Amino acid sequence: MVLGELIQKLGGRLVKGSEETEILSVASVEKASTFDLIFATDEETIQAALRSNATAMVLGLGSVPPETEGSRIEIVESSEPRLWFARAAKLLVTPHLALGVHPSAVIGNQVKFGSNVTISPHAVIGDNASIGAGTRVGSGAVVGVGVSVGANCRLFPKVVLYPDTTVGDRVVIHAGAVLGADGFGYVRDPLTGEYAQFPQQGKLVIEDDVEIGANTTIDRGALAETRIRRGTKIDNQVHIGHNCDIGEDVIIVALTGISGSSTVGKGAVLAGQVGIGDHVHIGPGVVLGGQSGVFNGKTIKGDGDGQVMYGTPARPLRQVLREQAALSKLAKTEPESGGEETGL
Repeated sequence: MVLGELIQKLGGRLVKGSEETEILSVASVEKASTFDLIFATDEETIQAALRSNATAMVLGLGSVPPETEGSRIEIVESSEPRLWFARAAKLLVTPHLALGVHPSAVIGNQVKFGSNVTISPHAVIGDNASIGAGTRVGSGAVVGVGVSVGANCRLFPKVVLYPDTTVGDRVVIHAGAVLGADGFGYVRDPLTGEYAQFPQQGKLVIEDDVEIGANTTIDRGALAETRIRRGTKIDNQVHIGHNCDIGEDVIIVALTGISGSSTVGKGAVLAGQVGIGDHVHIGPGVVLGGQSGVFNGKTIKGDGDGQVMYGTPARPLRQVLREQAALSKLAKTEPESGGEETGL
């Protein structure tokens, strides 16, 4: 792809070089070679980039230094150079060749395949499932009965999609993820102490452009549905319980657990090891710091502007910092004189 095409698709402005310059891949400043694109966001990195072997780099608006005039590297300006670089990386990926259905794959009855589909060795596709155009299903993956997978998705090895799961377009699901399993819902008999499973017969819907990390588990709805909305990115080893609704463009970091019937608003960020009880509502734009906890039934209203919460129970970061400062001050206070301390 040439620089002019990237600019046409991503915006930005070419301030030095030719639109016909070919770019094949992206790289770090240290590892860059000919035909590579790099990015820089500070003066030190810019100077290193000028000495690199890269063909082109993307910089922030107004950050092009005078010494670039003598450099061979070509330069694109963007208001968000890191984002521009990330999007360019996707455009520069060489398309994978469609390999068709491997002879060892097990394909059920009345399965619908789009064009250019790859079904890898020992994958299993259940009856009445559908796989969209350009989608790749990894080795040993299981796509259950009636599951619908959209176009240009990537299912890595050993992914399991239970029946009644729907996956949108351009979804990435990493190895070992299990989507659509029964939720953890039981009713206790007060006389015998035995537990009976509450019906877990709802659906799981994964919308477009979602990415799901390795060994993550997302349960189906109990009687309704669990839904992961467009653009959400989920890290490795996350668990999302039944009947949850996760909004658009949410970030959920590793080892987070979200109990059933909870909602997370658009653009929220849940850092590592966050624990959320059942029937919790997290508002849009809320940021929950690492290891924060939210008790059952609580609501944290978001203003969509990155309100930061921390601790257990989760509360505004400023409050947590004041509490820690007060506790630290109290711990440093010397005991009153005149008394003798005794120990056991």
